[in-house]
Amino acid sequence: MKLIDVPFNLELLRFSSGEASTLGALYICNEHGKKFTCFTLEDRHRFEKIPGETRIPAGTYKLELRKEGGFHQKYKKLFPDVHSGMIHVLNVPNYEYILIHCGNTDKNTKGCILVGDTLEQNATKKGFLGASRTSYERVYSEIVKGLNEDSYIKIIDWDDV
Repeated sequence: MKLIDVPFNLELLRFSSGEASTLGALYICNEHGKKFTCFTLEDRHRFEKIPGETRIPAGTYKLELRKEGGFHQKYKKLFPDVHSGMIHVLNVPNYEYILIHCGNTDKNTKGCILVGDTLEQNATKKGFLGASRTSYERVYSEIVKGLNEDSYIKIIDWDDV
């Protein structure tokens, strides 16, 4: 898939695919360059989508805050000091409600992007993200601070699928 050349403020580099999950690195991009922010975990790559078990395709997607739904209500309670809406990845073909949120394994995502500060590789076992809530609170604050109507996430596959 050809990536669209548009302004963006997040870049996700997927670097490892396993039988259950995909691991990546998330960067915040601005006028000062790229800054590593955290690790990510998503569902595995599949050539044919299985709902709730397949990562979204590489590409560039618009971001906005979603201020409705179950995750929004849950995160308002979990992170009352910082939460103002879920970070929502828009316009992904054949996917809905792709969010950036907390979680540790592929069982915690249905196509969404999970964030964490530590990881266990997925070459010999299933990938695992640690310190997810701590990471989310920090990453969320950084992302929301710069989020505007021209905010995008660019997802790049460096893994070998």
